[in-house]
Amino acid sequence: MVIPPSWLARPSTTVAADLIGCHLVRQVTDTDQKPTLWRGLIVETEAYTPDDPACHAYRRRTDRNWVMFGPAGMTYVYLIYGMYHCLNVVTDLDRVPSAVLIRALQLETIPPWLDHETASRDTRPKAEKPHRVAAGPGKLCRALKIDRSLNAQPLQVGHPLWLEHRSPTFQEELDQGDRALVQTTRIGLTQGADRPWRWYLSDCPAVSKL
Repeated sequence: MVIPPSWLARPSTTVAADLIGCHLVRQVTDTDQKPTLWRGLIVETEAYTPDDPACHAYRRRTDRNWVMFGPAGMTYVYLIYGMYHCLNVVTDLDRVPSAVLIRALQLETIPPWLDHETASRDTRPKAEKPHRVAAGPGKLCRALKIDRSLNAQPLQVGHPLWLEHRSPTFQEELDQGDRALVQTTRIGLTQGADRPWRWYLSDCPAVSKL
């Protein structure tokens, strides 16, 4: 069920749609050196291509975006607004810089450290609803402890992150029309905002912005 690099070595606009319903898996090693797995259903993505003015690699290769110019199946993690991390999956062929931004996840279980963080910084009587804790690129990275230290990592078992294919049940529901994908324009861009390269799972409460 693990997604290989060859599956990701396709145009980002194809991979972005196909990743909806797949799982992102995060392996976290605790203080006792015991690995714990946290899974999230990918419910929202955005695609970025080499000829896209909104793509980080649009103008040239830099110290920030260099991993996008390499082979598919690597992580590209960057920081925005000085505080939010974003996780991207490098796609397409080697030296064709493109990626898919993972915008939102529906987590199977909520990591315990989120409760601790909320309690320490939030005086509200009730924490955020469970289905919203990973409803956005910055929120999902916080929820799964993803930061720049996980940049340029292979998406493979044994590493901190990997991807798993859609379950047969999900694919069957999609084929039968019980589930549906929505394709629309991307969010929060000043350039390339008219390109319909955002996909999300219809009627899913974990999508970042409906």
